[in-house]
Amino acid sequence: MTLSSATITHEQFAKTIDHSLLQPQLTETDVAAGCKIAAQYHAASVCVKPYHVKLAAELLKDSDVVVSTVVGFPHGSSTIETKLAEAGQAIDDGAVELDMVINYGQLRSGHTDYVAREVKAICDLAHARNVKLKVIFENAHLTDEQKIAACQLCEAAKADWVKTSTGFAPTGATVADIKLMRANVSEKVQVKAAHGVRTLAAALEMIDAGVTRIGATATATMCDDFVKWRKGELTIERAEPAGGY
Repeated sequence: MTLSSATITHEQFAKTIDHSLLQPQLTETDVAAGCKIAAQYHAASVCVKPYHVKLAAELLKDSDVVVSTVVGFPHGSSTIETKLAEAGQAIDDGAVELDMVINYGQLRSGHTDYVAREVKAICDLAHARNVKLKVIFENAHLTDEQKIAACQLCEAAKADWVKTSTGFAPTGATVADIKLMRANVSEKVQVKAAHGVRTLAAALEMIDAGVTRIGATATATMCDDFVKWRKGELTIERAEPAGGY
């Protein structure tokens, strides 16, 4: 799927957003409020912490918003067996999309075979249960060569998305990284930007660079601004995003 800021509709734009509810301090009340926003704006998903999957699934059962959650979050350092258990529990609880952090320490150590086994194991489990997998690289800690290697092993594992960041590293999504990732996976694999995409201008830059999903907390602001922009009531200046969730 290819999207462009020149032609994207409001409905399509909303469906690029995974509304992020991952801050560790969030309460059940906060999660409920976030689910309400996601449903109101018809986001693609809410991405909640594993403990909140059941709650989100119940709150969104009559909406067009699906529930996603994280695996091995935020540092990716759990064992493959632990990640498999976490993924299975999340699916049991109602998640239909998983955002799994690779063991990027192992990738940085040159152990790409380990990371390839890890991604394939989670991908196979997810796909066997009709669940989609997004694979988080944490690009802030990787060289371009390591990012390319991660793209290649995700392609081989048949992952559904490759994703830039968790939101818990020093930096997040950049246009350069999106273009690099897009160039190193086939059209069978989509690209997700996360960490620092807080404005409509930043989101549109990411879309033009090749993303189909954006992890964000500023869902309401971006969607409202999109309507104003299309009506000619808002002028936007393009700039790369910076900062965290």
